[in-house]
Amino acid sequence: MTVETTSARPSALPSGSMERLLRPRSVAIVGASDKPGALGASVLSNLDRSGYAGAIHLINPKRTEIGDRPCLASIDDLPDGVDAAVLAVPRAAVLSSIEALARRRVGAAVIFSAGFAEGGEEGLAEQREITRIAAEVGMVIEGPNCLGMINHVDRIPLTFIETASEALGDRPGIAIVSQSGAMAAVLGVTFASRDLGLSYSVSTGNEAASGVEDYVEFLVEDASTRVIAMIVEQFRKPARFLAAARKAYARGKRIVLLHPGRSSSARESAATHTGAMAGDYQVMRAKVTRAGVILAETLEELGDIAEIALRCPALPAGGPAVLGESGAFKALTLDLCEELGLDLPAINDETAPALRAVLPPFVGVSNPLDLTAQGLVEPDLYDRTLTALFDDTRFASIVACIIQTDPVTLAIKLPPILKAVRERKPAKPLIFAGLDEGAPIPANYIAQLRALGIVYFPSTERAFRALKRIDAFAARDIATCTAAPVAIAGLPSQGGVIPEYQAKQILAPLGIPFPEGRLATTLEQALTAAGAIGYPVVLKAQSPDLSHKSDAGGVVIGLVDAASLRQGWGKLHANIAGHRPGLTLDGVLIEAMGKRGIELIIGARNDPDWGPVILAGFGGITAEILGDVRILTPDLPDDAIIRELHRLKNAPLLRGFRGSPPLDVNAAARIIAALGQLLLAEPAIREIDLNPVVIYPDGEGAVALDALMLAASKPTDV
Repeated sequence: MTVETTSARPSALPSGSMERLLRPRSVAIVGASDKPGALGASVLSNLDRSGYAGAIHLINPKRTEIGDRPCLASIDDLPDGVDAAVLAVPRAAVLSSIEALARRRVGAAVIFSAGFAEGGEEGLAEQREITRIAAEVGMVIEGPNCLGMINHVDRIPLTFIETASEALGDRPGIAIVSQSGAMAAVLGVTFASRDLGLSYSVSTGNEAASGVEDYVEFLVEDASTRVIAMIVEQFRKPARFLAAARKAYARGKRIVLLHPGRSSSARESAATHTGAMAGDYQVMRAKVTRAGVILAETLEELGDIAEIALRCPALPAGGPAVLGESGAFKALTLDLCEELGLDLPAINDETAPALRAVLPPFVGVSNPLDLTAQGLVEPDLYDRTLTALFDDTRFASIVACIIQTDPVTLAIKLPPILKAVRERKPAKPLIFAGLDEGAPIPANYIAQLRALGIVYFPSTERAFRALKRIDAFAARDIATCTAAPVAIAGLPSQGGVIPEYQAKQILAPLGIPFPEGRLATTLEQALTAAGAIGYPVVLKAQSPDLSHKSDAGGVVIGLVDAASLRQGWGKLHANIAGHRPGLTLDGVLIEAMGKRGIELIIGARNDPDWGPVILAGFGGITAEILGDVRILTPDLPDDAIIRELHRLKNAPLLRGFRGSPPLDVNAAARIIAALGQLLLAEPAIREIDLNPVVIYPDGEGAVALDALMLAASKPTDV
């Protein structure tokens, strides 16, 4: 597992330093051994088995030689400038070993031992010292608490896990980057079992002096890597990872990420709903998908999506055509795809004449398509059907959901399927998904499918789940708002909670609409303000120490005349005195009562790790209960924001439900866009909470009834 650490790694490693770890021309094994099962023995065995041609230096003070290789007594006996050292020693010897490697100007080190930042204060202190030494001399350190790395391109395994390190050759490769060493090993077995080429596999462990972002930056430049499969529990340098991810996307490389932590509690915030609702996972998800990362939600999905991305360079963007052989399966597929939200473009006899022409009369044109058992009688039916589907631009991919049964049956079905792909060379991906998992499939059939770039899955559900993740990736908004970030005046230098009346004064110039209101410190001022605004009015207690004023009885609504205002004034102050004795108010905000409408919550947050994000969804008292919100990046243009709002679970309310009029989604989008541009311009703002924002019928706008801000203290000039 990964751990929190306060050690400060460098913002970037020295140029060329990753080469010394991942493509070392010389290797030292500290703690070398020939004892079976010893870590040092396993590393040496892996290097020999892989035919490593570089210099190998063995270090063991109790041995003069191992096999036919000499052993050095200590690290200090190493020649100057060895590229990489593997520390196969107990934790107690690690720090002194790193100090000695630094003296010999070794470029990189792999630390297997655990018990550092994850092992208590003493271990954390030692890890911090490792970080300091590495930064001082420009050394790359993988780990501690890792399984090492395997370079399959040059066949260099620096790991104690037994590996043959098969050469990648000319094939495009998948690189594995995982904080968990165990999961890196699992993924390696998964990909190898599917005959997928691996370029690199890296276990980053505690990341004392190199992190996932360093390896992604290297792999973006690596010509042998097409796909990067990642398992990351914590991004320690999010900004660098996002920059590397955007670069990978621009170069046509795909990053597939599994990020454990969806079920963890959201970060608490004492000030705003936005802070409590925009949890770490949701913020990460919005940021990485915007940067071009495909998210997987299970280990199986990670492997499946990575395989599609490697075998099918042109990822499907849209719904698939489903070729099946069973009416019951057709119904099951419709159920599953509706649950997943995977669109299956509809076709019929009239809209798909080319398909109609090649099918028997008793087979109706539909998606999913049920060929029945006719293919066993008429095998060429598979070829004809696939050819028609290849030419139909409504489908981004084809999933052939075939009943495999036995080798005899497959010998009838597979040849025409393979023929269709060989002869037509389709641009769109074809996925072969068996219905009967466990059927005895001859290995040569699977090999033939894969040789043609056809992904083979032993079950259909996996295919549809993987395609849904890829479809979500393809459907994300890429355009960026071109408006310049908007700075504001009036942000208090002392920071902290900015109460509603001040927040509205700051935000109103951005075009965010609020009800007409005035601050009053006396009853007489309140009566004058209400007379000018016009009844009915609402009273709201104002203090930076009263973030959630409704909980304290600090909001009184529906005051229709002067008499009710006097009564409300007394009630509000009595409530505050009972709830917060001794609290001094800045005053009471007198505001016009807004008319009823659908309530939204719109908020902004400058996440300390990931930067600014926007939260938007259905609000009111159900906001935190139902959690029907979207997390957005602050650079989205209005049309992309509108599309996101229409992805809310309760979006039918926006479009008009049961005779109610469509709502002014454009007005809500303008508010969201304004907050995004503000956060980009003002990093001192930590959170903004507009709850509720009442949205009215189309053309009538939206109004933010409440506003609360949280800001950091601004540095003072000395």
